[in-house]
Amino acid sequence: MRVVTTKAELQQLLKIEKKQQKTIGFVPTMGYLHEGHLALVKHACQENDIVVMSIFVNPLQFGPKEDFDAYPRNQKRDEQLAADAEVDYLFVPSVEEMYPYPLSIKLSVEQRVNVLCGNNRPGHFDGVATVLTKLFHIIMPDRAYFGRKDAQQLAVVDGLIQDLDFPIKLVGVETVREADGLAKSSRNVYLTDTERKEAAVLYKSLKQAEKAILEGERKPAQIIHLVKNCLNKHTNAQVEYVEIYQYPTLKEAASLHGMILIAIAVRFKKARLIDNLILEIP
Repeated sequence: MRVVTTKAELQQLLKIEKKQQKTIGFVPTMGYLHEGHLALVKHACQENDIVVMSIFVNPLQFGPKEDFDAYPRNQKRDEQLAADAEVDYLFVPSVEEMYPYPLSIKLSVEQRVNVLCGNNRPGHFDGVATVLTKLFHIIMPDRAYFGRKDAQQLAVVDGLIQDLDFPIKLVGVETVREADGLAKSSRNVYLTDTERKEAAVLYKSLKQAEKAILEGERKPAQIIHLVKNCLNKHTNAQVEYVEIYQYPTLKEAASLHGMILIAIAVRFKKARLIDNLILEIP
């Protein structure tokens, strides 16, 4: 694995690979890698000749009340994990490398952002779209890999690729979970032992919703009530939202049909957790 810190060097290296007709898979991350990230790499390795991973904590997607400096980082550990996962190029640029001067163009995401987490994080997905646009242009991958755990981000990236005509195939990879169902997340380290046990209820509540739908329930309000009741009964977390939308448009679902997203967010003392299920309903 080669660690690269500048845009120019990475572009030159990938230019050589592309001349040899090699396909490129891209896994963008903000580091502090866990099994979820490595599952993306595994898929990328299976489907491409070359795998590029980026580690960049993007300041543009942090709001005024979100602490950019406090975001967990461990580059040495990340480099070892990436190498073990057979990443070919690890791109680790500085903020100055990615944003050497104030941007003269601002990307504004208009659709799929005013619900779920995006509703309380104005400008967040503008920052995501901006950095991904830069990374897509720098790397020019054939495929880009994102986890389905952050379903809203996946939907926004789908829109970005379609709207700006990037010749990139978007690959959504299933959420990687602990044995008890808890979705892998960098934030899980902030849970106390008691909260960690309670956190498994997130996935259990979603599976209860899936069971009810498979048994014929088609009213979103009933499913939302079922999930909230499960979360409130079995955890001490604050339930921020339980919402259901068509997917990937994230339009309101008047009834349950087609591709739908059931998404939840809860806040424990020091950790905010999200989870979801994407279901196709005849």
